[in-house]
Amino acid sequence: MTALEGHGTYDAVIVGAGHNGLVAAAYLARAGRSVLVLERLDHTGGAAVSTRPFAGVDARLSRYSYLVSLLPRKIVRDLRLEFRLRTRTVSSYTPVERDGRATGLLVGGGEQRTRESFARLTGSDREYAAWQRFYGMTGRLAQRVFPTLTEPLPTRDELRRRVDDEEAWRTLFEEPIGVAVEDRFADDLVRGVVLTDALIGTFADAHDPSLQQNRCFLYHVIGGGTGDWDVPVGGMGALTDALADAARRAGAVIATGHEAVRVATDGRAAEVTYRHRDTQGTVGARHVLVNASPEALAALTADAPPEPAEGAQLKVNMLLTRLPRLRDTSVDPREAFSGTFHIAEGYRQLAAAHAQAAAGELPAAPPSEIYCHSLTDRTILGPDLVERGYQTLTLFGLHTPARLFARDNDGVREDLLKATLAQLDAHLAEPLADCLATDADGRPCIEAKTPLDLERDLGLPGGNIFHRALSWPYAAEGTGRWGVETPHANVLLCGAGAVRGGGVSGVPGHNAAMAVLEAGEGG
Repeated sequence: MTALEGHGTYDAVIVGAGHNGLVAAAYLARAGRSVLVLERLDHTGGAAVSTRPFAGVDARLSRYSYLVSLLPRKIVRDLRLEFRLRTRTVSSYTPVERDGRATGLLVGGGEQRTRESFARLTGSDREYAAWQRFYGMTGRLAQRVFPTLTEPLPTRDELRRRVDDEEAWRTLFEEPIGVAVEDRFADDLVRGVVLTDALIGTFADAHDPSLQQNRCFLYHVIGGGTGDWDVPVGGMGALTDALADAARRAGAVIATGHEAVRVATDGRAAEVTYRHRDTQGTVGARHVLVNASPEALAALTADAPPEPAEGAQLKVNMLLTRLPRLRDTSVDPREAFSGTFHIAEGYRQLAAAHAQAAAGELPAAPPSEIYCHSLTDRTILGPDLVERGYQTLTLFGLHTPARLFARDNDGVREDLLKATLAQLDAHLAEPLADCLATDADGRPCIEAKTPLDLERDLGLPGGNIFHRALSWPYAAEGTGRWGVETPHANVLLCGAGAVRGGGVSGVPGHNAAMAVLEAGEGG
């Protein structure tokens, strides 16, 4: 018998100590339930961790997930988390060459500065006025939709009445987002900047009839009721460390190095089988909450697997001795890289990259976006690196589906990284390679992760950062009351693949905990 078996039956056994599992554990333990969390890895946090990826270098990077928008303040307050966010004064900068001149679009630094940047790029105030109208509309919608994420699922009609704006509803919920982008904006670069929020982690065209790009866009603009994306102080691991502390303080048991391998249930009681080192054990549970993908859930319960998921992104972490100089001298690199730095993300470029990838080829001009965590939060760097002016860069590449790497993951990764950095270098006054720091072994401080790498390292199905296509935030056939229900009455899905999952939000964890507490068992 292993050490965990002596407890008997827990009110809740949670499979996976990612941020959603930890949120659920903290809520349930605070409500007086007995809670066990089983985690396969030797640490908590899942994809929301801070690590030192470069040998001998004191830099703690948010290795996978890196910005926070969808985490409700309600969860932070309820769980009394010791955790802080910092806002970014610049939203984005997008370099471009126009008429042989290096220029770009800066969004941020105050309304007047943003207006002037639009006018300098486009030659008039028209695009800025359209921008203000469009994001005024999404902002009003965000204020009405975001609070519903931690409530029982509304029906489609209930959510539509809550939005109370037929133009916004049609734009985001009924027509492909490409229609709105083309109707409202004329400039190709401005169109591309708007569209990018529909494509983060989602392989789709602007006019995809499935509207998966609309769902992605929706979740990117409703966070916190504002759509702002903030920097976690201390890195993303600071959040999951705070969650683990909150769960433990409330009495939850977190067992790392314990991999759940089977869940047997009759709908009233369950038994979870797990592996630990060279031993195997079982533990009883009234409820089982699975903080893993729908594929992993199906494997645990021996149910039919869902349709395979596929990721479509390149993730690159870097440490620099200094920020590179820009060809566009009108903007300071410290501003340009503090927000989201868009690369090869004009509207036509994004369409071409998608078409090439859909045809089985790497995009000739891979689109990506970069930001510099250390400009907003220096605590992630050791004092010596801070004094020497070092900076981090995080790059997220789009339109690179997992299928492109199936033949030769290592070779394709190398080719894609080279092509992606070449797109960045085209807007720099010096090669990025000249700015890269080196680790203790003399190697450049840069690491790249393909969808297949993320599948291997984190168990993300097909490398999909959302576990599967994002869902609409309303009830549909089979979604249940909270969007976490499964065919088994006492087994819930609390990972990113739940309805209203995706991103670092804690929403599925909160909602699964609420479903358990509503059932009224245990305690």
